[in-house]
Amino acid sequence: MRAAFFHGKDTPLTLKEIENSSNLAKDHVYIRLKNAAINHHELWMMKEQSESMPGGVILGSDGSGIIEAAQAEDDQYLIGKEVVINPSVGWGNNPAVQAHSFSILGYPAHGTFSDYISISKKQVFEKPEHLSFEEAAAVPLAGLTAYRALFTKARLRKGEKVLITGIGGGVALWAMQFALAFEARVFVTSGSQEKLEKALAMGASGTFNYKDENWVDKITKEAGGFDVIIDSAGGPQFNALLEMAYPGARVVIYGRTAGMIPDISPKTLFWKQLSLFGTTMGTTDEFLSMLDFVHKHQLKPIIDSTFPLDNINDAFNKMDEGKQFGKIVLSIS
Repeated sequence: MRAAFFHGKDTPLTLKEIENSSNLAKDHVYIRLKNAAINHHELWMMKEQSESMPGGVILGSDGSGIIEAAQAEDDQYLIGKEVVINPSVGWGNNPAVQAHSFSILGYPAHGTFSDYISISKKQVFEKPEHLSFEEAAAVPLAGLTAYRALFTKARLRKGEKVLITGIGGGVALWAMQFALAFEARVFVTSGSQEKLEKALAMGASGTFNYKDENWVDKITKEAGGFDVIIDSAGGPQFNALLEMAYPGARVVIYGRTAGMIPDISPKTLFWKQLSLFGTTMGTTDEFLSMLDFVHKHQLKPIIDSTFPLDNINDAFNKMDEGKQFGKIVLSIS
């Protein structure tokens, strides 16, 4: 089978032919992958992971496919099932925070950038019927992160005003779709006018270009403020988000694309009684709730483009350019 291996920092992934493993670990299933999706999680690893990996590791968190084998006799009924993979591995018993042993599929365990994967049946769930394999592969990591940010952390209520930064990324788009389906009013930011126009067509109540030097004033004038803010960037502009928050608002951050946050004003936090949350991934229960929400509202992911597995490095080059609107998906079989 083919697999895309990561060997170290600042090196392209290497596609290799390796032997299929016929021995399954206890309670594992063997999945023929149809599609996978790429994430900034893997891109950051390719840029920053300094540990030596002479044998290489198969990256990839998101995937969908068909179960072809099961280790346990009682699990033979699973063969032929169309499934999607939960990449949140070993969360632990505390729903508030992941355990020390938590990991995201694709490192250190081999991930989804291959023709097949052997994985615990606990990580595998039935694919929503209304989604194609391509669409299903675009759900797990981004969908789970967005769901936990909006509903577990921010506790979004219907009719509230939500600001989502960096629209165009997978998590931001899922957060927008979830919030709209929940009957919230959604406003978004981006540095791309084209992305803002696409978000407006999807139902955003307002859009703002953060490259405009007056963007903060425009938001204040046109939107007034926000009950919930979902941020992926951090960086120097984060303080402006706190100023835009209504008293009692909830601010959730799940990314760091703009770097460190300087000089947060304690007065802004305590006088406005803001709640500031960090979040990443989510629990198994949240993954199931997220899939139920997607099914109930018949939501489909926004897919920017699809690349064959053989062209996986081209897919990551496109992500690195930051021009995509939606998920970048890999076609495997």
